[in-house]
Amino acid sequence: MARTSRRVSAMTYRSDHDRQSIGGDGKKDIWLSMLDEVSSGKRLPEKNLLILGGTPESQIEFLESLSHDPTSRRRPLDRSRDPMPPIANRFALGYTYQDVLDADQEDTLARLSLYLLSDPSPSFAPLLKPLLTPRSLPNMLVVILLDWSRPWSWLRQLQEWMRTLRTLVVSLDDECKEVIEANIIHRRERGRSGAADGIQSTADASIAIPLGSGEWDEPLGVPLCVVCQNADKIESLERERGWKEEKFDFVLQYMRTVLLKHGASLIYTMPSAPGSLQTLIYSALDIELSPERKSLKHNVIDRDRVLVPPNWDSWGKIRVLREGFDVEGVSKAWSMEIQPTRATEISEGVTDGEQNDPVVYAHGVDSKDKEGSAVAIYEDTIRDPDRDSSLAQALRLKNPGIEVETMDNQKFLAEQLERLESYRAEDEAEKKGREARRAASGSSSLYSGLVEESGRTVHDYIGPVHFNIGGIQVDADDELKRLKDRAARRTPELEATPTSPGQMDNEKLASFFAGLMKKTGGSASNSPRS
Repeated sequence: MARTSRRVSAMTYRSDHDRQSIGGDGKKDIWLSMLDEVSSGKRLPEKNLLILGGTPESQIEFLESLSHDPTSRRRPLDRSRDPMPPIANRFALGYTYQDVLDADQEDTLARLSLYLLSDPSPSFAPLLKPLLTPRSLPNMLVVILLDWSRPWSWLRQLQEWMRTLRTLVVSLDDECKEVIEANIIHRRERGRSGAADGIQSTADASIAIPLGSGEWDEPLGVPLCVVCQNADKIESLERERGWKEEKFDFVLQYMRTVLLKHGASLIYTMPSAPGSLQTLIYSALDIELSPERKSLKHNVIDRDRVLVPPNWDSWGKIRVLREGFDVEGVSKAWSMEIQPTRATEISEGVTDGEQNDPVVYAHGVDSKDKEGSAVAIYEDTIRDPDRDSSLAQALRLKNPGIEVETMDNQKFLAEQLERLESYRAEDEAEKKGREARRAASGSSSLYSGLVEESGRTVHDYIGPVHFNIGGIQVDADDELKRLKDRAARRTPELEATPTSPGQMDNEKLASFFAGLMKKTGGSASNSPRS
């Protein structure tokens, strides 16, 4: 052991002495340069992915889709033996990492550092500033997550995130701003020869293609990708909300117009079919991919598999989707929408000599959302059903109108049962009262009680009696009263001439025969025979 240690120390001393002598002569050590190249070659490239928006669950879903390689024919990794790194995204700024593997799932190409933030509140924005350094900016990609379960809130979410990112970029130091300028130039000229994956040939590299209208008007300095998750809910929007093709095309045209100003890419994904998500993200981070994984083809026809690569879109392509869309108006309005507000600047520590009045946020709506703004135009067409239902309910309470809300059948029957029970209790109480009065008055008042009860029954329950005589409605009570009055008037005449019935008959007979005799005698005396 002592001999071995002395041999190692002697070799170390000799190598150090030879290295100093060689360095002094200005010669280059071939072995040292080779060792440095090998060590630097084994060092994994580090890439940073900043994931904004979504929920903790949707962020985990995005990470799972990102780790899925659709071109790989090998079986997926056994997560029981090689589990995924833990994901901490429940509180404020989350973090995790992923290793980018080659097509054979054997060699590691790069390591992704993933930073996750769900809330666009300005109070969380200072957590992102330490991530933006001159070393990390060229190797960073920003991903904004949106969800098809709430497409009416997309533009407002984009507005809040863009304001936050622009405020962060303004607050960086001069060294970072120089890196950002170089990054903008590199990204803007990349892939403008028509190659989807951003790789140019030698012949096309010297050709400078001018920018079109609305392209790269508002660059961030960091590549941006917008991922619209859960595209399988498009069918439910069509079936339950009554969406037509015009609305889906309007959403796509609006998103493409807005993202064109930042040189961003757009992709629709679903959990069962991530599509080209992995290829899009890795190509934006300059990760070397195999030829099979480099293919990235645009798609604006299939409404649930949309893919718009960076530096591919233009105003002309957006207008082709559906006529009547105001591309220029939306582009100008969006430039006004993403200006940082006073509240965001104060939270970021950005001060300026001429600041406007503070903008007060209330329920996610700030005072800049005017009638002609980009957000207002989008939300007027893609309306929030929850907001419309609450607004309609408030209007109904304020102005009832002629609408009548029907009562539930069971509730209506329960109320009717209560009323019938109360009527029956009243009838029973009244019946007991009559029986008590009858028992107190005795048998002498039995007849009067029956008359009273019968009279009450006729007048109170049956009502007046009518009958028809020759097509004329006659009231029985009126006729009975008229007969009673006539009988009352004839009664005094009968009392004034009291005669027996027999005497009255004899007088009538005598007067009758006397009349006959007068007629007979008159006719005989006047005859021509006499």
